[in-house]
Order: sequence, then C-alpha cells, then structure tokens
Amino acid sequence: MAEPVVRIPDAKVALSTASVYPESTATAFEIAARLGYDGVEVMVWTDPVSQDMEALRRLSDYHQIPILAVHAPCLLITQRVWSTDPWVKLQRAQAAAEKLGATTVVVHPPFRWQRQYARDFVTGIWRMANETDVRFAVENMYPWRYRDREMLAYAPDWNVTKDDYRHFTIDLSHAATSRTDTLEMVDRMGDRLGHVHMADGKGSAKDEHLVPGRGTQPCAELLERLARTGFDGHVVIEVNTRRAMSSAEREADLAEALAFTRLHLASAVQVPRR
Repeated sequence: MAEPVVRIPDAKVALSTASVYPESTATAFEIAARLGYDGVEVMVWTDPVSQDMEALRRLSDYHQIPILAVHAPCLLITQRVWSTDPWVKLQRAQAAAEKLGATTVVVHPPFRWQRQYARDFVTGIWRMANETDVRFAVENMYPWRYRDREMLAYAPDWNVTKDDYRHFTIDLSHAATSRTDTLEMVDRMGDRLGHVHMADGKGSAKDEHLVPGRGTQPCAELLERLARTGFDGHVVIEVNTRRAMSSAEREADLAEALAFTRLHLASAVQVPRR
C-alpha cells in the first residue's frame, strides 16, 4: 500500500450559524449540509430557534448535521437571552451542549462593567470545567477603538492568554482587530488551544470576519500548523456575509471559506531522502 503524501488531522470543519446572518439559524443547518460541512456551531442569540434545544435537535436530525459546539450568549445584543445572570447563561450553554452532543462551549471574557462576574470568572470557569466533559474554550477578544481612543472593554483582559484557562478559542478576526501576532498568541495557548474560529481581517478597528484569504491574517499558516501537530479540536468558519447581495452570493462565500480551510488543513508528509 502506498504511503500517504498528506497528513489530515481529525479536526472537523464546522459552520457557525452566525455566518448566515441576517438569515436564520435553520438556514445555517441547511447550507452546512448542502455544502458538506462536518457540523455546526450554534450561536445562541436573539433568534428563538437558537435558544430552543428541541428545535435545534430536530434541525440536526433532519439535515443529518451534528452540533459540534455551542457559543454562549455573550454579546451586547444577547444580554437578556436565557438570563441576565452570566453564570446562568453558561450553565444553560453547558446543559445545551451536553443534551445536543456538542463537545465545546465557546465563551467570551466578561465585559468590564460586569464587575462581580469578572472578578470570579477565571476560578468560575475552572469550577465549571471540572464538572463536565464539555470544554469551556475562552475566546480572545480585542480593545474597542474609536478614532485615536482605545477602551478596554473586557476583564480580566481581552488577551485571554494572560490568564489561566483549561481551553482557549483563537479567533483570527479578533486577533486582527487587536493587532496581535496571531501565531505568537497560538504559541502561548499551546496545547490548551481547543477551538478555532476561522476568519480573516485587515487590522481595522471593526471586527471584520472576512472570508479566509481576503485579509492579512496567517490563516493558511495556522491551518497547516494545526495539521502538522495533529489538532483534534474543531475549526469553525465564522465569517460576516451581511453584505452578500443574494442567498447565492452568501452560499458562494461559505463554500469558498470551506474550500480554503480544507485545502490548508493538511500538511505534506516529509518523505526521508535515501
């Protein structure tokens, strides 16, 4: 039998339901299945379907597309989704992941004005992680900028590698917005990198979430590194398709993102010279 010439890790490539906005969570399942994604990450937000475990289970069963991760409702627009208590949100995200068969809950660090939550966040995440097999993967964020001003909106820090978490999510668009060296941040995460949000950016003050390959982030280099190191987490396409002029254009962007990711999520096997 011929030796393989490429190495492909066990990582699955999923579609974030946020990538089809302003279309619905249900549409994301349909597109993911049609394009051949390995699964979806559910962004829990104001769409009632994203908050309904039975509805999500039915979508998963109907389209034969697994739910691989749940993104807890951490955005400004989701402050009242599931609860106004951030710990209750995480408990419900954990319960949803366990019920739906997802292995990861993605969570942002607290907003700075959530003082008590921020004060207890690191120890609280460890406590929850010790109570379940679900990974709580804390995601890197960025400072908010307006003109020449910068506001530190997250606590303990937008740079999550400054604190001790069991698992991390690296988001390349957020790294671009924070003007961080992405590969250096990944090095600091080390083997605690458990989840990847694949997107691109050009370093704008706005969180861009471009299709991979359309910005300046080392998307290809990171994917090839994951292949070489046998990464077994999930790589989730989380891109902004709001400007798509039609459903067909949105789907083409998501097909391009999947093709880019699958192409680079492989590494040439080094054949020893004779």
